[in-house]
Amino acid sequence: MSLVPFDDRDGWIWLDGQFVAWREAKVHVLTHGLHYSSAVFEGERMYGGEIYKLTEHTERLFKSAEILDFEIPFTVAEIDQACKDTCAKNGLTDAYVRPIAWRGSEMIGVSAQDTKIHVAVAVWEWPSYFSPAEKAKGIRMCWAKYKRPSPETEPVHAKATGLYMICTISKHAAEKEGYTDAMMLDYRGYVAESTGSNVFFVKDGVLHTPTPDCFLNGITRQSVIALAKAKGFEVVERHIKPEELAGFTECFVVGTAAEVTPVSQIGEYNFTPGNISLSLMDDYAKMVRRELQPA
Repeated sequence: MSLVPFDDRDGWIWLDGQFVAWREAKVHVLTHGLHYSSAVFEGERMYGGEIYKLTEHTERLFKSAEILDFEIPFTVAEIDQACKDTCAKNGLTDAYVRPIAWRGSEMIGVSAQDTKIHVAVAVWEWPSYFSPAEKAKGIRMCWAKYKRPSPETEPVHAKATGLYMICTISKHAAEKEGYTDAMMLDYRGYVAESTGSNVFFVKDGVLHTPTPDCFLNGITRQSVIALAKAKGFEVVERHIKPEELAGFTECFVVGTAAEVTPVSQIGEYNFTPGNISLSLMDDYAKMVRRELQPA
């Protein structure tokens, strides 16, 4: 199946307050965001005409921009509405939603105080991040070469484009070796997250998940914690050493794209998708589609 390039599609993209034909939504080659990663973004999902946790995502976009020292020239409410309007303009009720803000091309250099801040929203149909067959049996992961950096070295709590460079490298390396994804350690050697999702482990009916002190406390992660607690599960947030994985029976990753996806392997450690992983996978899918009351 051939891929349809993202720059050659029908539809509309919201750009700086107005709709632009998809193929005409362009930036200059000397855009600061391209050269210096001065860009922040969000990944959101619309289910049945409603974008899940829309305002929470938009608020995080604004916080990320603040961390990168620029101000988005719209309000949170205006970006919320732009996301809804872009889905409607493209005739979509189930979609992936991508808002992004970046520094423009007025200045090229490390200092870019006077660049214009641009904002765009693009939406498209996107099936499950992992195939149904992969989710049923659990995805296989290897260990990533690169680690999540220290908060003293990078703005780790911003959803900034530059922080995903090592994620792309790590996922490519994993796929070349026949794995679906890679698990990353943090700068101290603790288990952190995959290249695009947070991770949970199960032992004796208790959920364990890494403390998000050097990576994003994902919105899906927060939702799954609330859902698990509502179902009566204990959730422990703590630092987890890689060797502890030998004592866990189940594992799953969570994210806007991944939703809740069981894991069968991380490097030398194996897991069996069980009742907790599978029930949370099903309940999360029902919750975001409003078939189950939110936790």
